[in-house]
Amino acid sequence: MPATAVEIRNLNLERGGEPVLHDVELVAHQGQIIGLLGPSGSGKSTILRCVNRLLEPPAATVFLDGEDVTVTDVIALRRRVGMLFQQPSVFPGSVADNLRYGPALAGRDLSDDELTDLLHMADLDPALAIRPASELSGGQAQRVALARTLANRPSVLLLDEPTSALDPASRRHIEEMVGRSCREQGLTALWVTHDVEHLEQVADYLYLLVEGRMADQGKPEHVLSVQADHVHLLRRFAAGELEANS
Repeated sequence: MPATAVEIRNLNLERGGEPVLHDVELVAHQGQIIGLLGPSGSGKSTILRCVNRLLEPPAATVFLDGEDVTVTDVIALRRRVGMLFQQPSVFPGSVADNLRYGPALAGRDLSDDELTDLLHMADLDPALAIRPASELSGGQAQRVALARTLANRPSVLLLDEPTSALDPASRRHIEEMVGRSCREQGLTALWVTHDVEHLEQVADYLYLLVEGRMADQGKPEHVLSVQADHVHLLRRFAAGELEANS
């Protein structure tokens, strides 16, 4: 069994005096793609933000490589835990400037060969390196944002619905980049979505979150089994037929 990369133990969280997460337990092993599935408002993104301390979890509830994240330096933690959001975000300057930004903050130069490799991994023409990032299409910008995150050599990648606004080709490129990084580099990914079919294809293991509680977990074929009591609700949520608080 690969080493445990992320572990969450008995995580309870309130925001504005209202409970958001209830006794959440999760384990992600090195190299796995873990899917967090559930309707909007179920707490999926909140879990991600606890892992890299965009939201502060209680002590001794969230662990990275066995270490409590609340006692880890936040800057050091976020170098080890990259995050990709729903909307593409690029920095001012060229594509190359974007990819070199994180390594430079860590005192490391990103070589031309490394930059080219990252662009190839993103299925982008290396000639785009000199192009202003502001001129990229939405799909290109999201792939550059992912390549920029991977340039930091994180051990864990948090993905908060990064493909929901992309065309099918760009979505496939993102999925392939993440899958390749997990297989070849041992990256661990926690991928949030409400898209049932998407996680059925890319995830190694699923956690189903409903109203802040883990309702089920297991291999995709288990959680998304036609015999599962909740699967028809999941597919109705994914189709937009139900509200989050239904």
